[in-house]
This record gives sequence, C-alpha cells and structure tokens, in this order.
Amino acid sequence: MGPIMQETVYSNARIVLADEVVVGSLVVRDGLIADIGTSSRLGEDMEGDLILPGLIELHTDQLENHFSPRPGVRWNALAAVQAHDAQVAASGITTVFDAIRVGTDEQTEEFHQDMRGLADAVGAAMDDERLRAEHFIHLRCEVSAPDCLAGFALFENCARVKLASLMDHAPGQRQFTKLEAYEFYYKTVRGLTDAAYRVYFDRRLAESQTYSAANRAAVSAHCLRHGITLASHDDATDAHVEDAIAAGVKVAEFPTTVLAAQASHEAGMAVLMGAPNIVRGGSHSGNVAAGELARAGLLDVLSSDYVPFSLMQAIFVLSEDEESGIDLPQAVKMVSARPAEAAGLDDRGTIAQGKRADLVRVALKSAVPIVRAGWRQGRRVI
Repeated sequence: MGPIMQETVYSNARIVLADEVVVGSLVVRDGLIADIGTSSRLGEDMEGDLILPGLIELHTDQLENHFSPRPGVRWNALAAVQAHDAQVAASGITTVFDAIRVGTDEQTEEFHQDMRGLADAVGAAMDDERLRAEHFIHLRCEVSAPDCLAGFALFENCARVKLASLMDHAPGQRQFTKLEAYEFYYKTVRGLTDAAYRVYFDRRLAESQTYSAANRAAVSAHCLRHGITLASHDDATDAHVEDAIAAGVKVAEFPTTVLAAQASHEAGMAVLMGAPNIVRGGSHSGNVAAGELARAGLLDVLSSDYVPFSLMQAIFVLSEDEESGIDLPQAVKMVSARPAEAAGLDDRGTIAQGKRADLVRVALKSAVPIVRAGWRQGRRVI
C-alpha cells in the first residue's frame, strides 16, 4: 500500500509528541507528517481526541493462533493473515512483527513447511495490498530443539524476516527455572501422566544440553551477517545476559528477574516486557512484574504478546500510575519510538515533520481506551 497522495488536516486534536501533548492541528501530505500546529486551522474535527503515533508491535503470537485455531486444525493461511491483521489494526497497531516458530517439540517437517507457508501468505497479502498494518516476520527460534536449524533454513530467503529471538523453553532454563511452572505448562495443561511427563522432561533436558549452544551460535551468526535484529528471550541470570551480549543481541525480551533486566539495560539492550503484565498488574507465570521494572527505570519497550489490545491499554495504565513516574508521552514511546529504534525503523514511531503518517485516534471514556481511527502512511485503514 503506497502513501495517499493528498493533503489532509486533522484539527481540534490532542497530539502526543515525543515529550509533550499539544492541542491543535496536524497536517498530513503525501503520506508524511507535514506540519504540527497549535493554531485552530480548520480540518477534520478530532473532537478533542488523542492522536498517537501508530503502535509498533515487536512480538505477537496471534498469527499462529488464527492459523491453527484448534488442535489439528489448519486454517487458510491468507484468511488467517487477514483476520490477524484486522485484530492488530483495530488495536491501534500500524507496524507488526508476526512471531513464527522454528524448532518444535515433535520435530515435524510438516510444521516448518506450514510456518514458511504462513510467512509467504503475509508477504503475498502485503504485495496484494490486503492488509491494514505493515507486517514483518519475527522468528522465534527454539534453540534447544534438534530441528531448529532445519526450520530456520527455510526462511533464509524470506525478505520480511527482520527480527529473530533466541529461546530455550527446556526445564530449568530461563522462564522455567522454577520446575513447578514447567510441570504446570507441560504436564497439567497437556494432561500428561506422571510417566509420560518424565519421559518428556528428560528428553527436553537432554536436547537443551546437546543443541542449545550450537544452535544459538548459528542463528546469531546468520542474523548478524544479514542485518536481522536479535532478541534474547526470558533471560534470568548474569550469565544469560553475558551470552546475549556476546551474540550481538539488541532486545532483551521478557527478562524474568530484576537482575537480568538491570544487566540488559546497562548493556544498552532495549528491555521489552509484556503489556498484559502491565494491564494485569503482574506476570501470569510468576516472574518479575513489568510495573516493577517500569518504576525502576528499566522498562524500554512493551509488547502485546498474547493480547493485541493490551498494547493500547498499557499506555494509560502506566501513565496514570503515579508511582511509575511515567507520563503519557513517555508511555507512548514504549510502544512507538523505542520499538522502532530497536528494529531499525527510522521512518516512523513519532509524530514529527517528515515521519510517516502512521497515526491512531484514541478516545478516553473509561479505563479502557477506544480506538476510533487509524492511518498508515496517511491512508485511513480503520
């Protein structure tokens, strides 16, 4: 979708800039922000609503959920992409990195072919101008899986891959340093017997010990050669952060402890936490609360993770929390300017002259904001 070639004025708006909120008008010309004024220039009346930069989502798992809405069900890939796109756009997201897994528990070639097909559907939908948001691919690389590199290789010529995360969900690792949490996820939720769980536990532990280091090194090296941003997932210790630094990681996704968040932040990585964590007031898996990191000045980027609309909600939860010390422009940066910077997208993320007119109109009538309209490159998409 190319930029809309005309001039549009949005007036009577509260415009969220990098460091302040101004009341006035916003001029969009040929898909770019042309002028920001505090005058009463006439245009389309925003009725005092907020205009934010379009939200930028670095890690959402929802595309896979649309593609496989039930166990064993595979939906039409193009239809799944369009349904996912409608959901993220209605949440105010104008740029999204769709998370797609490589490396499986079951080591199935069919799974990886499905995932590559899903990525191809994203590319085809973008080329055919079917989508409201701009979509990139985020590869979630399960480095402990024996087939991680085989799956990763299928994406080596996929131009939309711009982000890859290094993940290890084996027992005793990172998110699952507490084995009780691992047992809940992989025994209770899956309904395994004690014997079946023990077999699964032992196999995943052995796979992590055998494959993680080599797969992590291979994926990192490829990404650095090809300009793909690297993220480290669920770091918990100083050693994990040191591994991330050595690999050239730029984004620390969901650190599970204050210690790891502090070390990542000091190393210059963007610390990313889940917006659902902010909205709920804590982690659903018992790890560090994102609000605690925000109050300590250690939170840089928010991601909707498993609830797309949480990204918009979290802006206002944070900015209305007096203890956080975070005002509205600072909260908005966590879902726009900072993820843009982390992903190397310097043409968007702020409302400033010359930037892309990726915008979202938001009304506040209660604790839950209302997304009234959205534009990508000046073209209205919701």
